[in-house]
Amino acid sequence: MLFIGLDLAWTPHNATGAALVRGDANGGELLSTALLGSMDEIVQFVAEAAPTGTPALVGVDAPLWVPNATGRRPGESELGAVFAKFQAGAHPANRGITAFRQGVRGEELVARLAAHGFTHDCAIAPGAPARQVIEVYPHSAMVALFGLPRTLKYKAKPRRSRETRMAAWAEYQRHQAALAAAEPPLRGQDAIVAHDVGALRGRALKDFEDRVDAVMCAYIVLYGFRWGAARCRTFGTMEGGYIYSPVPDLP
Repeated sequence: MLFIGLDLAWTPHNATGAALVRGDANGGELLSTALLGSMDEIVQFVAEAAPTGTPALVGVDAPLWVPNATGRRPGESELGAVFAKFQAGAHPANRGITAFRQGVRGEELVARLAAHGFTHDCAIAPGAPARQVIEVYPHSAMVALFGLPRTLKYKAKPRRSRETRMAAWAEYQRHQAALAAAEPPLRGQDAIVAHDVGALRGRALKDFEDRVDAVMCAYIVLYGFRWGAARCRTFGTMEGGYIYSPVPDLP
């Protein structure tokens, strides 16, 4: 069984991170990561990694269905009700935002992968091999999986210092290492854990970020394959727009 993570750029001008994990409900091993450009490259990566008939779950960090012209999708609203206190709400997606005025890349990806036998569904059936693509969200997943009081501040934001980002990166790498003892475990991320993030700047740092976030996307679908609804939840609906994420233990 393959578990593929895509940190899908909302526009073709930015790179898409990709990660490939092989395993089953008992755990997985990271085989590779990549940076991809065009939609052709992204589809080719998935199709070559998982030829027709090969069971594979593809977790995508990007909206895969955006029916609303304005406002939020139900998935963002429902996820925010649970994760806002962790600062892990999702960006609103609607067809009026600049990135989507010429089309939603996630919707194109779903259509292109359908030609390779992938179905689009908003939940994962634990232990049931499938060829499926599903929308996931690393920030909420990390809160749940790592027991975080708030999201890690490793991304570039206005007035966010490099010192803050590097401290968050060190924590992110520690949590990546801890996945080797998680349930299910993920192995093979030694290079990510050992990478000297402090030596990276600009595009090199963003490229590393995209690859690592793609690993998280792959782990989310591996985790969903192990636990399903016991530890994961679909926020929203297929019709209105959803996000699939592990959930924390809440009172």
